[in-house]
Amino acid sequence: MPQSLATRNFAHAMLREIYEQPEALAASIRNYVTDGSLKPEAFAAVAEALRGHQRVVIAASGSSRHAGLAGEIMLEDLAGLTVDVEYASEYCYRSTHTLQDPGVIVISQSGETADTLAALREGKSRGLKTVAITNNAASTMAREADASLPTVAGKEKAIPATKSFTTQLAVLYLLTLSMARLRGRMTAHSVSSLITQLEELPNLLESWLEAWEKQLHSVAEHTRNARGFLYLGRGIHYAIAREGALKLKESAYVQAEGYPAGELKHGPNALVSKDAPLVMIATRDENDPDSVLRYEKTVQLMKDMQAQGAEIIALASEGDAEVPKLAHFTIPIPRASEYLLTILEVVPLQLMAYFTAVLHGIDVDRPRNLVKAVVHE
Repeated sequence: MPQSLATRNFAHAMLREIYEQPEALAASIRNYVTDGSLKPEAFAAVAEALRGHQRVVIAASGSSRHAGLAGEIMLEDLAGLTVDVEYASEYCYRSTHTLQDPGVIVISQSGETADTLAALREGKSRGLKTVAITNNAASTMAREADASLPTVAGKEKAIPATKSFTTQLAVLYLLTLSMARLRGRMTAHSVSSLITQLEELPNLLESWLEAWEKQLHSVAEHTRNARGFLYLGRGIHYAIAREGALKLKESAYVQAEGYPAGELKHGPNALVSKDAPLVMIATRDENDPDSVLRYEKTVQLMKDMQAQGAEIIALASEGDAEVPKLAHFTIPIPRASEYLLTILEVVPLQLMAYFTAVLHGIDVDRPRNLVKAVVHE
């Protein structure tokens, strides 16, 4: 955290923890990387647990499940695994019908969430190898799993997950690189190059926080009376759309839903109106043809929605000249590779949820009916 922010009097823990994300990400990366390479000892137990498995089940709830949805894309695209993401609360009831003989990855901020712990124990009872990604290396899940990958984000006081979520994405990315290397799908040089890009993110994120804070405060002021939002993303960015919508629901008590952008016209479009804005993720990695195609399809959808009279809030890559012509608000996102864009995209959505909650007079650190760890099903 910059020195100018170290003494800042943050009004809420949630805002402080949003600002702590560069530091948390850097700590998480250091835990798994040395001299631009993956630490073998950090992934030894994971390699042993998942070696030989072609399939993986990820079980998680809430924000952790959204991280799992992003992890699914990473692991399938880069490591060549078949991945199924389950609601932890459902896994025990239908686990016999999911992928056969998979490795099981559970994700939980606290490492104590009842239904996720039950999913872990269900997997173990079936003789499956398990991996736990938690923010507490001494948690029950971390102790009981065959392998533990702590996020080391530091204590998170606010109920809405912020730094615990972005560090989960970072750990899942590093796990993906480890599995890609283990499975012979990526050279050491390629892994090193991708790690370098990841290591650049904390400073990149830190440099944008204050500008995003000002911009998202203005967006929240403009949309404070909206009756609902639809968040749209394609590919791995669908997971971020889901997370952005959840942040708004749990923080500001505003109805919001995350959808794949291509599904908008298959029903949800009936909800779109001037007082029900669209939040559209329209970033792109110019070095990735699939990312460019995703972007082009999203821009075409934005044109259709503009013609329909929708109010659009867009996340677009820095310097994009097309999206600002179509959106009422355009949030610039610094350029990054396709899978790392997710970490950058979610932060403005966290700020939007935070300021909307504050404008509604809500104690954002302690939303009603919610607790940090759901320890009873």
